[in-house]
Amino acid sequence: MDDEDTPPPEVTAADKLALAKVVARLRAEVEDLEAGAAMAAVLERAKGVLMAQQGVSAEEAYELLQHRAESHRSTLVEECWLILGSTGRPPAPVAGADPGQEPAAVFRTGRYAAADASDHGQRALLAALARSLATTSGGDEVAQLLRTVLGECEHVDAVMIYTRATAGNLELAGHAGVDRGTAEQWSRIPPLAGIAALEALTRERPVWLEDQERYTAEYVLIGGAPERWPSRAWIPVPGTPATTAVGFFRSTPGPFAPRTRSLLRRVVRLCGPALDAPRTPGATTAEQDVLAVQQIFDVLAGPAVLLSPVRSADGSVEDFRIDAAAADSVDVAGRRGKELVGRMILETYPTVAGSPLWEGYLDTLATGTVYEGLPFTYEEAAAGVPRRSVYSVRANRLGDRLVVSWIRHDTSDHEVRRLADLQRLGNLGWASWNLTSDTITWSEQVYTVFRRDPALGPMTLEELPSHVLPEDLPGLGRAVQRLLEDGAAIDETFRIATDGGVRHLRIVAEARVDMDGTPVEVHGFVQDATTQRDTEIALRESERANLVQRGMLRAERTLAARLQETLLPIPEQSLELAGLRVDVAYLPADAGVNVGGDWYSAIQLPDGCALFVVGDVAGHGLAAVGTMAQLRFTAKGMAVTGSALPDVLGRLNALLLHTATDAAGAATATMVMARYEPAGHRLSWVRAGHLPPLLVRDGEARYLPQPEGNLLGAIAEVTYGQEMIDLRPGDHLLLYTDGLVEDPSVDIEEGFTLLAATAARLVREGRAETLARTLAAGRAHHRDDICVVDIHLPPLP
Repeated sequence: MDDEDTPPPEVTAADKLALAKVVARLRAEVEDLEAGAAMAAVLERAKGVLMAQQGVSAEEAYELLQHRAESHRSTLVEECWLILGSTGRPPAPVAGADPGQEPAAVFRTGRYAAADASDHGQRALLAALARSLATTSGGDEVAQLLRTVLGECEHVDAVMIYTRATAGNLELAGHAGVDRGTAEQWSRIPPLAGIAALEALTRERPVWLEDQERYTAEYVLIGGAPERWPSRAWIPVPGTPATTAVGFFRSTPGPFAPRTRSLLRRVVRLCGPALDAPRTPGATTAEQDVLAVQQIFDVLAGPAVLLSPVRSADGSVEDFRIDAAAADSVDVAGRRGKELVGRMILETYPTVAGSPLWEGYLDTLATGTVYEGLPFTYEEAAAGVPRRSVYSVRANRLGDRLVVSWIRHDTSDHEVRRLADLQRLGNLGWASWNLTSDTITWSEQVYTVFRRDPALGPMTLEELPSHVLPEDLPGLGRAVQRLLEDGAAIDETFRIATDGGVRHLRIVAEARVDMDGTPVEVHGFVQDATTQRDTEIALRESERANLVQRGMLRAERTLAARLQETLLPIPEQSLELAGLRVDVAYLPADAGVNVGGDWYSAIQLPDGCALFVVGDVAGHGLAAVGTMAQLRFTAKGMAVTGSALPDVLGRLNALLLHTATDAAGAATATMVMARYEPAGHRLSWVRAGHLPPLLVRDGEARYLPQPEGNLLGAIAEVTYGQEMIDLRPGDHLLLYTDGLVEDPSVDIEEGFTLLAATAARLVREGRAETLARTLAAGRAHHRDDICVVDIHLPPLP
């Protein structure tokens, strides 16, 4: 049978679901490494404003936007525009403020509470416009709607909307209030200088044509002579980059009022979704339906998606495709809004396959019955990290599609818990004050900070001075005056009297201003700084104790240094031992207040041989110097009696272990020891965890192989090996401590390489007479002590 006649293996539904899960997980892990999900431009800008103004995180800014939208009964998009439209104005002082008044006079609230009816009117207008735009698409419909809404209240007589084509031309996308002849005359505008609409798009900021004499000379007037429209405005629709500009034409002369400018900018921002997704004549009915749903989703507060079933060859539903998504729709992996469009459900949420939620989707699609599931836990591993969330899902049939919305329960609860923990751990609480309604709101922790019964409610501004200590009241009064009259942020500390004693408090607050720059809201936090104040006092006491301790340490260092000088004299010139010339160098560390434990020994033995030892005791101070002296004299004594070098190290190891104290434990040290026999120029050496000797021969440097041997004082059972080498005339053998090669900023292997290269170069250049001292002096800014012994066999005559 040919391979072509072999029937393909049967793929079951379970196999498909399993494969979908694997693909989805792999895809999610890859996508998690890509750039994070981007919010819609409007939402991101509004979040950025709140983050800058209130010092909150991105998540907190998003939660705050949702809370404000619910409070004002507006959509999330509307609230974003209101936030963006209220920024950028300098604060204006409150009328009637007297700079020379007593600071305590600012604690009267009546002078700050004022209603702002104009702002409420704009909110209502923008909310109505947003609802109308949800069912409006195309430039002409949008232009007509804007003219109708703004005609009576803002005297807008005509609206023209232009989009920038690929070649840079401006194409008329919609108009209202201009005759057909004018529209045809200005239907296409080449990219010339002096076009206000093009300038608005290029600079991405509004162009206000208010001075008729001036703008007539500077710009080509779209829509007719200046007498017809004495004042005009071109405002770009936000985008990256801006490609659409809306023109407003008024038959009344004069400049646009500040509130009108702000309103027109907000209106244009609201028009973005309706202008971005126009109903194209060539689109199919299905595409038109999807575009219409997406337009609704664009102004919808809350998560929602439009699902289209993906059917197999036998007609059964094997998956759902996301065709539209609201901006607030976020999956567990962090993908947001339109980033979900085009994805499959089993790719985005692979573990829902076969779940009650999946069966609910299928039942709603088949019967039209609304599905409302109980809260369930959804878990998915993204990039290897498990993520769990609790959802309540609702599904409705729309034609042959599903509209699915959901509520994510865990996010808000988690944020509330996190905020409560933050306030409790930081002993601080947030407070807000609405100057318009003269209402004050405290979090629970503020009552704790003030030691106040929550049943009494928040403390009013008039009541505060009775709790503040008299000497702190003027400073606090001036700070409140700056906050409420100038809108300046404050950070002030003061003291209050409570039943539990005097408390030190800190208040950090800022004011939100209205369109005219008048403060209307105050937000901030109050922190109990009493513990911090007590800590400062304790720190001062500790500083006094440190001064005493520093003097004691200085005295100890002086004593240790004198003891070290006595025990470890450093010769000013080279030594002559058993036919060898020995150069010794010792440098203390650049930093630190304690004397180190580096040491050396170079003596001639009774049998004519020479003994060389270099060691490094762990630690500093008197204890290290004492251990160094113990090792130095013990090693010298055992070597003089003829003990083998490995035996000497073994006994020194036992000595350190035996002298260990319960408080400090056993001292540890590294050591290298060598015996030189002049008859055969043979040098035998042993080591206890020390660095390898460096041999310089014939202008080349190499490190000797290291015999076995652990550091002294570490373990009881240890074996010490021994190596031998025959020195040749002209050889230099360097014994040294780790301060000569170690540098925290580089790898120690680089230190070894540098030492070998430097030593070889100095010998080749004929600078070997003081090789040890030259190498030690070349180590600038060393953090550890340096001890170097250069053993040199002079060349033959």
